[in-house]
Amino acid sequence: MLAVVPQGGNSGLVGGSVPVFDEIVVSTSRMNNIRSFDPVSGALVLDAGCILETVDHFLAEKNHAFPLDLGAKGSCQIGGNVATNAGGLRLLRYGSLHGNVLGLEVVLPDGTIVDDLTVLRKNNTGFDIKQLFIGSEGTIGIITGISILCPQRPKAVNVAFFGLENFGQVQKAYREAKQQLSEILSAFELMDGQSQDLVQKVTNKQRPLEGNHPFYCLVETSGSNAGHDNEKLEKFLEYVMENDIVSDGVVAQDETQIRSLWSWREGIPECLGHWGGTYKYDVSIPLTDLYQLVEDIKERLTAADLIGDNDSYPVVGVVGYGHMGDSNLHLNVATRRYDRKLEGKLEPFIYEWISKRKGSISAEHGLGLQKKPYIAYSQSQTKIELMKQVKRLYDPNGIMNPYKYI
Repeated sequence: MLAVVPQGGNSGLVGGSVPVFDEIVVSTSRMNNIRSFDPVSGALVLDAGCILETVDHFLAEKNHAFPLDLGAKGSCQIGGNVATNAGGLRLLRYGSLHGNVLGLEVVLPDGTIVDDLTVLRKNNTGFDIKQLFIGSEGTIGIITGISILCPQRPKAVNVAFFGLENFGQVQKAYREAKQQLSEILSAFELMDGQSQDLVQKVTNKQRPLEGNHPFYCLVETSGSNAGHDNEKLEKFLEYVMENDIVSDGVVAQDETQIRSLWSWREGIPECLGHWGGTYKYDVSIPLTDLYQLVEDIKERLTAADLIGDNDSYPVVGVVGYGHMGDSNLHLNVATRRYDRKLEGKLEPFIYEWISKRKGSISAEHGLGLQKKPYIAYSQSQTKIELMKQVKRLYDPNGIMNPYKYI
């Protein structure tokens, strides 16, 4: 028996698409055709190897948008996005792929082709089998085709960027954004002060706001009426500033400013790698405790004398940012070099901390090889055994993406 590893854009962060021993890599890169698109229903059928950014450009010409947006959109493939149930920047508005995928075409380990490329939104005839493959990371079959519902592309998009004094104010701002912006709210991104300090240090760009703030948030609105949407966004910003929820803020005036404000959020991962390596943790935590993990890790590493401003310290800084609207925190530890003591301070402490608060050790990146030892921190033994039963049913010989999380 020859084992295989499905591989798309290979942009994952947990080693899910990387062979461990002598597995054969099955690349989907040449499966890159858009099969059909219905502009009335918004149903798109395409090959698994289509690149996300290419698909979104295709849809833009049809006045539609793909319901997923990622920093790796220039290289990641739709099949891999579905196989890992990728989240990204648009989940707050459009929901997860579990809700947007209409059907799949999958090749099982024994060669059976599951042809379920339906374009129907409703099909209540037994088990919804496609859901097993969404987020399965190629462990029970290779996704070769996808049918997905794509929304109408917003005609009016705008962004506000503001600074806040504490995480309590961030939560208040998010609550007000949901209430006042409601149907046009498409993103609410959180960034701590240190993440912005490091971006500024690397890029030397002029900051959007004067002075420094402990927290920053980026709010995006998407709708059909620019005048109406801008008025709501400006009233929201006026309200949160008058009520001392927000310390300072700015609303973008054109497309150039929108891109500039987004760069302060999307540029964080690249800038953190400037000094060497980065420990990346993609986690879900109940909103009230979302940032506490960052503070506890800072305190833990400071007490261990691992953080400092010069090369004698392995850690440059600990930062937190992510999708506030999804309770999804990206905890990143920027380092100058590998340090075994540092790794011992991070793991399994982080996973134990999350488990105590009933969070998830992986919000959108999956488990792959890297997080295989830690699955029990987020899943009960009963659920793990159910996953193993599904794996044995579909892949009794264990040839599909072996050695990974299950």
